Amino acid sequence: MQQMAFDDPDAIPDDALLVLYANGDGEASRLLTARLAPRVFGQAARMLGDRAEAEDVTQEAMLRLWRIAPDWRQGEAKVTTWLYRVTANLCTDRLRKRRGGADIEDVAEPADPAAPVEERLQTQARMDALQWALDQLPDRQRQAVVLRHMEGLGNPEIAEILEISTEAVESLTARGKRMLGRLLADRREELGYHDG
Repeated sequence: MQQMAFDDPDAIPDDALLVLYANGDGEASRLLTARLAPRVFGQAARMLGDRAEAEDVTQEAMLRLWRIAPDWRQGEAKVTTWLYRVTANLCTDRLRKRRGGADIEDVAEPADPAAPVEERLQTQARMDALQWALDQLPDRQRQAVVLRHMEGLGNPEIAEILEISTEAVESLTARGKRMLGRLLADRREELGYHDG
């Protein structure tokens, strides 16, 4: 099929790129993957605490997106909302399978090579502590907190993704934040957070 020339790829909405992909435009697929795969990976990595599993979830979520492309109806739903929901469901399935007591490896975020060693160690300790605390939250609270405070989504979009009310999202995120605060309260000094 013929490829479309994109003058300003950032100006093309996700659903338009998905329709172009369904019509055989490989460049649309590349642009949409570059735009959405990092978001999916970030959500999955934070929910699962395992980069390898997050990569698997990202591949599966993107494959599902490509499979539904021919049936996508523009304007009915946001591609990102659909993709966040699929990612949340894939992560929940993996977490349920994991409940047999297997240890979870911490997410290893790449450190800035220009930062001093002490700063990199402090940053890694904070990331590890946050991932540990996120892993302690019930699945729905973790999903709401990750989508709201790490992915930066608004409560209405999270409500659509999790298929719950906006009020339920507010409650989940509030309870999740309180629990994270309690879990990390005794580690403030260890993690380099000082009052004042």
